[in-house]
Amino acid sequence: MSVGNMAETETVEEEIPVLDLAPFFSGEPGAAERLAAELRHAQENIGFYFVINHRVDMALISRGYRQLERFFATPMEEKLKLRASAIRPGYVPPNSVVYVTSPVNKNTKADLNEVLRYVNERPDDHPGRVAGRRFHGPNPWPENLPGFRETIKACHEDLASLGRRLLPLYALALGKPADFFTPFFDEPMWTTRNSHYPVVAAEENQFGIAPHQDAGFMTLLPLSDVPGLEIRTRAGNWINADHMKGDVIIVNTGEFLNRWTNGRFLASPHRVKPPAKDRYSMALFFNPSPDAVAVPLDTCVSADNPAKFEPISLYDYICWYVDRNYPPEVGGKRTNAEPGRSAAEQAIG
Repeated sequence: MSVGNMAETETVEEEIPVLDLAPFFSGEPGAAERLAAELRHAQENIGFYFVINHRVDMALISRGYRQLERFFATPMEEKLKLRASAIRPGYVPPNSVVYVTSPVNKNTKADLNEVLRYVNERPDDHPGRVAGRRFHGPNPWPENLPGFRETIKACHEDLASLGRRLLPLYALALGKPADFFTPFFDEPMWTTRNSHYPVVAAEENQFGIAPHQDAGFMTLLPLSDVPGLEIRTRAGNWINADHMKGDVIIVNTGEFLNRWTNGRFLASPHRVKPPAKDRYSMALFFNPSPDAVAVPLDTCVSADNPAKFEPISLYDYICWYVDRNYPPEVGGKRTNAEPGRSAAEQAIG
């Protein structure tokens, strides 16, 4: 379904498309090009799409969700032992994060969800670890939950593998050779947001997670069986994104890819309303290597559409995003909830 936009000749997508990856993964002739065209349409019009036949082990993902339930059910003092800091990922308690970078809502109340943030952990002798760079690890793991670490790591690695397999489609969708993005992902700096949305009463202008845009390249999220995720369309409507059933993963563009494509691929705002029963989610933000720089692509720039964004590295952008939205006690630099301009408009030094 499409609805009329402000311009009489333009229509705006109001449904999230479904992409079937089976023909592409089986090597069917022409499948990559057809699927790239579908992906391009989704990313230019709504910013989100569902994937089926994606080869992610959903039985493993289900086990991962059960492990998250175990963790979030532990006493607060145990969870706080894993608390995130300026360097390490880890636990972020409820009422910590305010997405002041939101372009669509003046967020002033801290989100109700609690989160366990993990990263693509580097070995102890990795230069990034030795230098103390953020988002390199080590990840803090609970000591008294047998099987938790192994299961959650396996879930994240499976989702990251899907992200890597999608890269040729993104390249083709942007008029580039299929292997264009490969060198930018030699050491992907993916991060994860493993969340619990409790059943609590929200104050005015408060959410499970407030309207925001993701920061990175792409986000992969296995759908929850508890509704709450909503997406804002270009027409300004909030639509439900939890209506698909079965082994489905939803994928969306982050602000870094939006910059890289000169605004062509949409980083659409989304939110989670306070649920009617406990809701769990496992989002993986699949990003390029830390020093990858988003220079607006030549296929997305023209005389009529000049470059809108200054080049910036993935590492610097994610640091800026976390520092703006997270307070110091969980690794950011936000000292109040006074909203600023949107990330797309903000000058980043």
